[in-house]
Amino acid sequence: MTSAATSDLDRALGFTIPAQHARGRIVRLGPLIDTILAAHDYPAPIEALLGEALTLTALVGSTLKDAGGQLTMQTQTQSGIVRLMVCDYRGGELRGYVQYDADQLAQAPEDPSLFALFGGEAYLAITFDQAATGERYQGIVPLDGTTLAEAAESYFAQSEQIPTLVRAGFRRLSDGRRIAAGLLLQHLPEGEEGRERLHTRLDHPEWERVASLGRTMGADELADPSLSLETLVWRLFNEEEEVRLLAELALVRGCRCSPDYIAQVLAKFPVEEQRDMADADGVITVDCAFCSTKFPIRVAEAAG
Repeated sequence: MTSAATSDLDRALGFTIPAQHARGRIVRLGPLIDTILAAHDYPAPIEALLGEALTLTALVGSTLKDAGGQLTMQTQTQSGIVRLMVCDYRGGELRGYVQYDADQLAQAPEDPSLFALFGGEAYLAITFDQAATGERYQGIVPLDGTTLAEAAESYFAQSEQIPTLVRAGFRRLSDGRRIAAGLLLQHLPEGEEGRERLHTRLDHPEWERVASLGRTMGADELADPSLSLETLVWRLFNEEEEVRLLAELALVRGCRCSPDYIAQVLAKFPVEEQRDMADADGVITVDCAFCSTKFPIRVAEAAG
């Protein structure tokens, strides 16, 4: 792997195409996703699913203007192999985990479809928490389509009314390392200020051109570490009059658990409830689902 390609792992690059009223974001994850997945030893189908979900979370989360804002993407079902999947993004930090039924997975095809993984009544919820204003808003759409990327497109079409194209890819290199990557393209409404749109165009033929070009980008190409992110943008839009590259953003694994944080959370419970949660030695063991780390906290420490 070249040094140039190495610099394109674990970062996001934004761009705009002014003449086509469009913006885009491209992401490639490397060591970050290796670290997250290594904590759980997921089977291949679950690993690939979480890789795609983390990529989508990075694509959408990195568009937040509020530096302290948080995006959470969650899928949940009662009958599928995957019972719960949660990913979140805050300030360039990513984390995520999956709860699944190992017995059901063992009976599924080697490469199960999205429908097989989630069943027929699953939903995708995307939640934005704005640190600056304290506001929270959420959109929920059925988990339709053959990929999570298609479900994300449905979210933007239904909840945001923004024409959107999403592509995502995940691969294992010959040495065992994982690469996940994605592309997000969106049509920009006229007069957009933050999230308030003064006027959304109902006809946007220029968007069809951008989307058609975006559809030519394959998953393998996105996840090819020998190609820089700038090269991918150039391949797609080199015939455009102007493409403006925005500031890049470094991405890191960001589980926010720590003994002090866990103790602060437990301290919010009455002492009697803390004692009920503790073992015979007065220790409460908290298992972080994101990083698969156990935190033993004594009741006296939690009580402060």
